[in-house]
Amino acid sequence: MGLWERCKQWAGLTSEPTHLHRGRLGERAARRHLQRLGMKFLTANFRTKRGEIDLVFRDRDCLVFVEVKTRSSEDWTRPAAAVNARKRRLLSRAALDYLRRLDDPEIKIRFDIVEVLLDEGAVREIRHLPHTFSLELPYRHG
Repeated sequence: MGLWERCKQWAGLTSEPTHLHRGRLGERAARRHLQRLGMKFLTANFRTKRGEIDLVFRDRDCLVFVEVKTRSSEDWTRPAAAVNARKRRLLSRAALDYLRRLDDPEIKIRFDIVEVLLDEGAVREIRHLPHTFSLELPYRHG
């Protein structure tokens, strides 16, 4: 977001949908949290025709694809429950596209979820769930 957009938002001149604002807040909080854990940030919002990855990090010798789920309530279910089979397939495809852009390096990969819970627009809790799922079939070998 550029300086002009930030000024408009601060002055209340934009009407960003709540879910987009909440998502952006959650992604920033997740990024800072993972960096404090010693992970190296590589990129955010990597998009291809086949999907999107919220955050990409390197954790020692492993490439980490992170899905961030931000919620203001857990009344019905945990935020990570939204990462269903369809979403895992989309994340797997996007991860493969990311690896292709790197010329398919021989590297370990993993998929993490970060749950960000809000309370009245402020971050209340962050939960990092490493190794949440594997590359979806038929994309993984063996």
